[in-house]
Amino acid sequence: MKDESVTKTTLKLKRALQASWLAVISICVLAPAQAADAPTQAQELSPQEQMIHRRAVEAAVWGMPLEGTRGFLVGTRNDLGGDWNDVVYFSKPMESRHGFLTANNQTPYVIGNFNTKEGPLVVEVPGASDKAKFFGSFVDAWDYPFTDVGPAGADKGKGGKFLFLPPGYEGEVPEGYLVFRPYTYAVYAALRPVAEKGAKNEDQVAYARTLKVYRLSEASNPPPTNFIDAYPNKWDTLPKYDISYFSDLAEAIDEEPVLERDLAMMGMLKSIGIEKGKPFNPDQRMQEILEMAIVDAYDYMQDLFVNNAFMNFIEGTQWSTFNLPIEQAKAGWPFVTEDRMLIDERANLYHYATFMPKALGGGSFYLTNLYDSEGRLLDGESTYKMNIPADAPMKDFWSAIAYSFATHGFIVGSERVGISSLEQESLQVNDDGSVDLYFAPSVPEGQESNWIPTGEDFWIALRLYGPEKPEIIKSWKLPDIEKIK
Repeated sequence: MKDESVTKTTLKLKRALQASWLAVISICVLAPAQAADAPTQAQELSPQEQMIHRRAVEAAVWGMPLEGTRGFLVGTRNDLGGDWNDVVYFSKPMESRHGFLTANNQTPYVIGNFNTKEGPLVVEVPGASDKAKFFGSFVDAWDYPFTDVGPAGADKGKGGKFLFLPPGYEGEVPEGYLVFRPYTYAVYAALRPVAEKGAKNEDQVAYARTLKVYRLSEASNPPPTNFIDAYPNKWDTLPKYDISYFSDLAEAIDEEPVLERDLAMMGMLKSIGIEKGKPFNPDQRMQEILEMAIVDAYDYMQDLFVNNAFMNFIEGTQWSTFNLPIEQAKAGWPFVTEDRMLIDERANLYHYATFMPKALGGGSFYLTNLYDSEGRLLDGESTYKMNIPADAPMKDFWSAIAYSFATHGFIVGSERVGISSLEQESLQVNDDGSVDLYFAPSVPEGQESNWIPTGEDFWIALRLYGPEKPEIIKSWKLPDIEKIK
């Protein structure tokens, strides 16, 4: 099992590197405009500045889900030239240039950035075909999944016209629609066109492009839906732990209605320059404090990730699975109980995960690992071997992906982010039918086909598609990851 002293020491080093990196950025950005006699980060914070710092840390943790969804719109605007109500799709599965929290690289995603501020919006979802079917969810700006799509969703796989009404809408609601009243104007969709047996990637893409998006007022003659292919481009939706975190938060808060549950936080946000109806324009010293605060907030959420995000699953090994708040999963992820909001639990999940379905399904099962067989966090300089036995407890296929420890997205610049058993013909397979995968900064000799490049600290997700029952997976003899150099 893991060596706690090694784990904590390694994590402290990661924190120091992250803090140093952000400090350098802060100095480079702020120094040219800084007056000679202006206060610096090195000076002791005054009581007022300490309060600003504390509240900024809490605001960053509280706003983590809002920051995560906002990243879809920011990335669409910055990298693709798109905006609200455009549909971003992938003509091929994602690669390392696509910044997306814990994405898979087997399915060509479809992402929608929708907004009802100008009136009710319709998203027409096609029914399952003999080539593909949708699996995914619609969420509000707070990443709350209010309905699923596909066979397990509101449309039961038959497709339908999903009608989203703005908060407070009192107009007429026509028949023939699946009607939803999200808490926010923003509605985001994360859908995967899952291929049926024998279907190809182009079949999935063609199916995805049959989505239709239009205003309810345009229902009699809908205009064409604007599709943007993100595959050829860089597309970065990952949270940025710098001053832009707060500017994005301020924009989202200004555009959305304030929920009663958040009134106390809105009072505290004013002290860090975020106030509804007013521009976010922090002065130089405020920027310095906010830069310090976002480092501390990131540090806290990374600590939650290492110590709380996973629970051991295969006894006697380092293999874990997601430590999800099961009662919240059953309730559809409101992150609210009778007496409190689960702010830390919510931040912990959305710091590394993108969307959660309203109802957990059985289409896949995740096994996760941050450690080698000696209990040391996986690092980007070493070479590791991971053996996947031939009797993997699944009906469809397995997939192993290396995620950046720092961002929880793909490792940028990696020529291959993961390997799956769908590539069996090109993989080297052992005599017993098992497969050895290698995670290393450079290819181990003779292992090109079985190599996943790293080069930075990482963690591993092993997905089992069409999984057996959890108790069968729990008894699987999956070996620990071995450090071999």
